[in-house]
Amino acid sequence: MRVALVTGASRGIGAASARRLARDGLAVAINSHPDGGMVAQAKEVAEDIRSGGGVAAVFAADITDAGAVEDMFTDCEQQLGPVGALVLNAAATGRLPWDEITEDAWDRVSAVNLKGAFLCSRRAFGGVRGRDGGAVVTVSSVLAKLGAPQSLHYTTTKAGILGFTRALARELGPRGIRVNSVMPGAIQTEEELESFPDQEEARRKTLRNQMLQRRGLAEDIAGAVSFLLGPDSGFITGQTICVDGGWVLL
Repeated sequence: MRVALVTGASRGIGAASARRLARDGLAVAINSHPDGGMVAQAKEVAEDIRSGGGVAAVFAADITDAGAVEDMFTDCEQQLGPVGALVLNAAATGRLPWDEITEDAWDRVSAVNLKGAFLCSRRAFGGVRGRDGGAVVTVSSVLAKLGAPQSLHYTTTKAGILGFTRALARELGPRGIRVNSVMPGAIQTEEELESFPDQEEARRKTLRNQMLQRRGLAEDIAGAVSFLLGPDSGFITGQTICVDGGWVLL
């Protein structure tokens, strides 16, 4: 059974992607930050998958720590098998005016969003690993194209993910490993509810930007992730799919 590891899969896009990939027939390694609440949420996702007949296990690890990443992949290989599909979804964010972002905040967002992607990719497909092919999907954001106030550190790293995707696609392509990106727009997730409690106002602002007049859901992103990891995208690499209801219109 093919194994997919999804980072940051306790909730939101990561959890929806884990559930979708399990329905596609993959064994799913659900990565969660070691925080107790997030691990508990990840266990609920795994139990939901198993109750539906799928295969899933939770692997708590701070993906900014190389040792923790090594242990996570080793545990996954022992429990589920080698990772052949990698979804780099974990992200740190924060809303602050650009000149109020502290050095520590900048470093934290950069570490999770960029360093974590690098460490997980290196462990999954570096060296002699992944010679039989595989696929990586990164998760960027429309803010990488548009920019936004109070998100300089987040937006910068999400733009960096696009360059990471293209460069890694060139590195891994000769070995039959594909690397693509999904660029979500405004997606209704638990994090959005926490950041924007006035959901009616958030809906009005969002729909003014979009061509499609409904809110985007985590499952919409999961569908794109499923496509990019599956056989129907077998000749696609180094590309970005914008899933935003027609906001950016790339």
